[in-house]
Amino acid sequence: MATLTIRLPDEKHSRLKALAQSRGIIVNKLMEELSALALAEFDDQTRFQALAMPGDVARGFEILDRLDAFKATTLL
Repeated sequence: MATLTIRLPDEKHSRLKALAQSRGIIVNKLMEELSALALAEFDDQTRFQALAMPGDVARGFEILDRLDAFKATTLL
């Protein structure tokens, strides 16, 4: 497992800490969950672009609809 060090403004760190506490987790776990969401969004975007390249508009809209439905059920 890798270690990542980031610099954040104190206010942002305090807010992230409060968010983690409200969920009953530590900041490290919160950042892991948030990064997983960001990567899932990136993967969706990459798949969409790959499918959109051939010009299948209907398939593209279908993927966007599924993505919207997924995000609606997994809001932070």
